[in-house]
Amino acid sequence: MYTNKAIFAFFLCSILTSTNASNISSKIGVNYGRVGTNIPSPYRSINFLESMNAGRVKLYDANPEVLKLLSGTKLHVSIMVTNEQISGIASSQSKAENWVQKNVLAYYPSTQIRFILVGNEVLSNNDRKMWLDLVPAMRNIKKSLKGHDIHNIKVGTPLAMDVLESSFPPSSGKFRSDIPSQVMVPLLKFLNGTKSFFFLDVYPYFPWSSNPTNINLDYALLEGGNQTYLDSKSGLVYTNLLDQMLDSVVFAMRKLGFDNIMMAVSETGWPNAGDIDQVGANTYNAATYNRNLVKKMTADPPLGTPAKPGVVIPTFIFSLYDENLKPGPGTERHWGLIHPNGQPIYEIDLTGKHPENEGTRLSSSPSSNKPYKGQIWCVVTSQPNLTDLETALDFACRQGNGTCDALAPGKACYEPVSVMAHANYAFSSYWSKFRSSGASCYFNGLATQTTTDPSHGSCQFPSVSL
Repeated sequence: MYTNKAIFAFFLCSILTSTNASNISSKIGVNYGRVGTNIPSPYRSINFLESMNAGRVKLYDANPEVLKLLSGTKLHVSIMVTNEQISGIASSQSKAENWVQKNVLAYYPSTQIRFILVGNEVLSNNDRKMWLDLVPAMRNIKKSLKGHDIHNIKVGTPLAMDVLESSFPPSSGKFRSDIPSQVMVPLLKFLNGTKSFFFLDVYPYFPWSSNPTNINLDYALLEGGNQTYLDSKSGLVYTNLLDQMLDSVVFAMRKLGFDNIMMAVSETGWPNAGDIDQVGANTYNAATYNRNLVKKMTADPPLGTPAKPGVVIPTFIFSLYDENLKPGPGTERHWGLIHPNGQPIYEIDLTGKHPENEGTRLSSSPSSNKPYKGQIWCVVTSQPNLTDLETALDFACRQGNGTCDALAPGKACYEPVSVMAHANYAFSSYWSKFRSSGASCYFNGLATQTTTDPSHGSCQFPSVSL
């Protein structure tokens, strides 16, 4: 999940592309991640997806239990070759064949596998060998499918917005110069030649939340009306940030000579909650964004984007559940559509046909839509596991930079002498010192943010000032 802008093409190319896409379903898909301690069983999860009227489901692996349970359902399925499997498959056609035998032929066609995604945001990491292995792995998977006379399963790879080095205005879209030409051009040739999709993980929340003063919230939430943007070079007018981001990738593809590759949104969404210092992460905005997304992507006739009007863009919302084991800032753990019991976190009609079932909107936007101003501390959550807490305390203090100096015997925060009391101080001290370099107030779920000063006596806790 990353940021920026993307997608392109003029009207003639749109007509050509729409011909290829004429049979593509506009049904909304859902990402089914399982990085959590309270994720329901695959059986219940698939029942939930069906009851939500999801049209597709995207997995982050090829889990045999899930694939077996999807047999006989109407859900179109996207499965994934994990990053760790890419190099082996790239180096050996027999390994690709074994992967297809085990993960496709064992379930297809009763399980309606439609996409095989090779890797996940591969170009967002620094493993350059994996970069070079990506397209060979895709070719080998495709060759194996052809060998079994399977032609309706598309092979692609989801990329994040950081694949671009320029994205604003959309017409300036350009792929990163550090990505070798042996990677990007062959990838686009493969997608174009196999009539597959450029799968993009695209989140308007991130560019908006990093610049909420200059980007209108309604523009990011696909509300339209209050802000438009004219790309003076292309002459295209944008009414929402998603189109702007999608079109920047299309322009980047065009600069390399590829006009007709279809787009698919492999991940998008809006966080339903987050940390105090994360603006705009709430159920109101999440419901608004995803409802507007469904309305846009299921429109009949299709809306496409300003650069490619009238085309269907297969779309997967992230995600089915909140995933409480994901590291990093609070928003990482709060993108879900439903609770573990199957009840909606907010009402949404994935078919786009019955918006009245989504309930009434709140009368006003929540206060978290404006950046918090004040001090924040990072403290221990209630009822932590003391063994884990001791490990986390040791980690924080080992980072140096004076993080735990005040906890030494005779110092201001030495007493009370307990793992809980010392971890409280250490977490706040660590976060205040290292937040600017990417540290989060998380500690594997042992820490949380607070606006209440935990200082006591002469022991003054460091804080983050916003």
